Amino acid sequence: MHKIVQPEGWPRPKGYANGVLAQGRMLFVAGQVGWNEKELFDSDDFVAQTEQALKNIVAILAAGGGRPEHIARMTWYVTDKQDYLGRLAEIGAVYRKVIGPVYPAMSLVQVAGLVEHGAKLEIEATAVIP
Repeated sequence: MHKIVQPEGWPRPKGYANGVLAQGRMLFVAGQVGWNEKELFDSDDFVAQTEQALKNIVAILAAGGGRPEHIARMTWYVTDKQDYLGRLAEIGAVYRKVIGPVYPAMSLVQVAGLVEHGAKLEIEATAVIP
């Protein structure tokens, strides 16, 4: 079970938590890009790659006995912050479709590039499985 930690008087952040308190077995998910299980990109679209990266995280969680609601922290690395900001509604829709109403502690960082050619984003996750 996770508990969101929010300092008194702070406004609730939109789409993420400032802090998450959790107890259990920890599962660290390495950065996942938006390619399929054969390590091929089916799309160069930012939102499509986001959906696939999230599906990859869910598959790894399941292999470790976890579920999306066990995610305590995510770090998103994007190559184009404006692409991310300009498509927040679409990104939110695929996030809710794949992950559900789960709002872990999150950070987003714009990077100059990613190791995998063609990747537009990479997402790391830490899950705490009760």
